[in-house]
Amino acid sequence: MTTPHLRNHRSARPVGRIVLASALALGAVASAATGAEAATGAHHTQSPAWARPGAAHPIPFTAATVTRNSDGSYTISWAATGLDHVTLYTGSTQQHIDYRHAVAHGKGTDSVTVTVAGSADRQWFRLVPSRGEGLTLADRSLHLASAPNFRDAGGYRTADGSWVKMGVVYRSGDMSKLTQADLAELQRLGIHTVYDLRTDSEVAAAPDQVPAGAKDIRENVLGAANTGSFSSTSAAESVQIMQQAEVTMVDSASAQTAYHAVLSGIADGRDLNVVYHCSAGKDRTGWASAALLTALGVPAQTVMADYLASNDYNAASNAATLAALPAAYAAIYKPLLAVDPTYLNSGFTEVQQQYGSFGSYLKQGLDLDTRTLAELRSRLLVG
Repeated sequence: MTTPHLRNHRSARPVGRIVLASALALGAVASAATGAEAATGAHHTQSPAWARPGAAHPIPFTAATVTRNSDGSYTISWAATGLDHVTLYTGSTQQHIDYRHAVAHGKGTDSVTVTVAGSADRQWFRLVPSRGEGLTLADRSLHLASAPNFRDAGGYRTADGSWVKMGVVYRSGDMSKLTQADLAELQRLGIHTVYDLRTDSEVAAAPDQVPAGAKDIRENVLGAANTGSFSSTSAAESVQIMQQAEVTMVDSASAQTAYHAVLSGIADGRDLNVVYHCSAGKDRTGWASAALLTALGVPAQTVMADYLASNDYNAASNAATLAALPAAYAAIYKPLLAVDPTYLNSGFTEVQQQYGSFGSYLKQGLDLDTRTLAELRSRLLVG
């Protein structure tokens, strides 16, 4: 892949990239999914100008989620104003929704739990409102035991009322342990492009397992030759390292090149369906999702909620890792395994300081032109 001309890129701040690579590689992939989308502050407060077309959007839902429960049932929750009722239909794919039989009915703002006969890789639900355009969603998690932070990057509402499509862009942690059953499922879901954001040494130690026929594209965010050795003497120092990691993901030439490749590839459309990933699916992958969702006009609090969800998806593995360590070491390592609002906000603050706005960062730092940003919206938004 040709390296793009990156205007205004800056070298990473004093913390060395090898140390950062070590810290980012420590986060073990976890299990336990979440549907939580709690609001947490960030440094951008509204959809940027390029993401605010004037026309009103026809999808009336202001919030909607699908959660697969432990007993195999599904809870579908939604909110809207001015609706008399909502009818739910389901199907094994987005293209095969059974409109002959409704599975539930509800009010304009409601929550229902349904049990669906049969099995599917993902169960999709179509919410049909009494007024306006319907919305198709699935549980965000793929529920892969070997990659519990493998989840859909879509299903979020933008500030202007569009929704990010589900089933076309995914995010994940380590993909080296995927089983044959997992790979077969990913192939059935049409995933044929994988962006590996890890360092060379991480890749050598745990090569990707990808669906048959899929492209595995290397985009080393940190540009480090290897993960080196990590040394931190306190939890506070570990927090600082993780905050600095976000700055590096904004400023370094290797990160800018990698994120340019991911976002421009998605905009091109030929890379869909796509997954981008790192070791734990929370830091390098987290910034990739933050950049993508912000470019699409998703509000700051929703971007933050998506970022923080890695704590829930990775909870079981993180707890096991910490339990195996002496208490003193566990306290130092805990900030490395987690995500925290201050980490992501460090990246947004750096964007503001160096570029003045996120739009300028996308255009100058990541070299994404207006046409590419428009194509991202065209390919990934509905409504």
